[in-house]
Amino acid sequence: MQNELSEQTRKILLIVMIAGCFFSTLNQTLLNVALSDLMNTFSVSPTTIQWLATGFMLVNGILVPITAFLMKRFSTRQLFISAMLFLLAGSVVAACAMNFGMLLTGRMIQAVGAGIILPLMMTVIVYLFPEERRGAIMGKVGFAIIFAPAIAPTLAGFIIDYLSWRWLFISLIPFIVIIIVLAYKYLMNVNEGAKSKIDLISLIYSTFGFGLLLFGFSSAGSRGWDDGVILTTIGAGLIISILFCQRQLSSQDPLLNLSVFRYKMYSMTTIINVAITIIMYADLILLPMYLQDGRGFSALDAGLLLLPGAIINAFLSPVTGKLFDKYGAKPLFIFGLVLVALSMWLVIDLSSTTSYVYILVRTIILRIGLAFITMPLNTAALNAIPRELASHGSAVNNTIRQLAGAIGTAVIVTAYTLQLTGTSVQVNESYANAASSTYFYMFLLAIVAFIVVLFVPKHKRTMPAQETN
Repeated sequence: MQNELSEQTRKILLIVMIAGCFFSTLNQTLLNVALSDLMNTFSVSPTTIQWLATGFMLVNGILVPITAFLMKRFSTRQLFISAMLFLLAGSVVAACAMNFGMLLTGRMIQAVGAGIILPLMMTVIVYLFPEERRGAIMGKVGFAIIFAPAIAPTLAGFIIDYLSWRWLFISLIPFIVIIIVLAYKYLMNVNEGAKSKIDLISLIYSTFGFGLLLFGFSSAGSRGWDDGVILTTIGAGLIISILFCQRQLSSQDPLLNLSVFRYKMYSMTTIINVAITIIMYADLILLPMYLQDGRGFSALDAGLLLLPGAIINAFLSPVTGKLFDKYGAKPLFIFGLVLVALSMWLVIDLSSTTSYVYILVRTIILRIGLAFITMPLNTAALNAIPRELASHGSAVNNTIRQLAGAIGTAVIVTAYTLQLTGTSVQVNESYANAASSTYFYMFLLAIVAFIVVLFVPKHKRTMPAQETN
């Protein structure tokens, strides 16, 4: 495939797909600084409102495992346009929401589209570009994807303060329509699709296994970790997920090919990815909650605080892509995790008087660290496996990422809520203490990831044949 398409054709294909990924990612992060406002609008608790984030990831976590099959069954064009149509439909439903349930439904419809787009693009990159160019390409892709959450908090803050939360969804609709039109006109197929049967038992296992796990962890905050329903749900999810994994390992044509874990680099990047995803998603929800509920900042103020670090992160992404191609993954991971751990340590002693500038600088440090980790992680993982496993490697990577994001966010928000309800000090200090305690757990998680990085192979690029255990 790399030799069949011209360089100009590859660029057009990438531009259209990156545009889709940009608005999909923008949509996913647009609500983070709006959660406190929506909590008041719909009169729901923090553990309920976080379903707008974890519910989104729940659908992703259920859908992503079948993307490898979808990429084999349908053409690139069909999948991409279908994903954007789901994003459009979800945006319309959410914009018209009359209650929290309808808003959550719209978010989940959006999540169907988002669950397809990112793994689809990652697989296309593997097929279009040789290994020695993927770091730079993923860096450029990372710029677009990371720039979305860079502007999302400020954009959402402005909309919340001066317009209505409905415009968070209305404003996306014309852009999504334009991308669908461009895709219909310009998007070429990397694969044409072929008739293929799906393993229905594996599909049922993955849907119920991952779905029950995500639902159990996400509901634990409101029902309690000792609740019988929660324990039963998580237990059943674990058992069904184990059955799913066993079936994939024994199948000749697995829904999700778990043989990608035979490659050491892929396995290690997966562990690091879990830790980084939890830290990144939890911070994007926890920090605005502390700023708005505990400090009285407006949604716009909270968004502006997140903006500089996120912009720096986006502009560093192409640089880290080139550094990856030149020096490999390990030096980037070490440097990035040192900064991530430092940024967590700097906020384990928050108070109601911690300065805005201090939190701003700390957030910039976090975002610089993440720039050296996020896209290089994806590139290192996909470079570690043979090209014929690319769709499965991308699907496994994104499945685990969504599971980690949803479960991690639910656990972190639950820990924050428990700390908040268990304190008797004045209100502002209680929010600060709850955030500080929760950030300490995230600091420990960063240390665990750093220890794993120390065992990452030093060589510049990973050759799959040499990485099997």
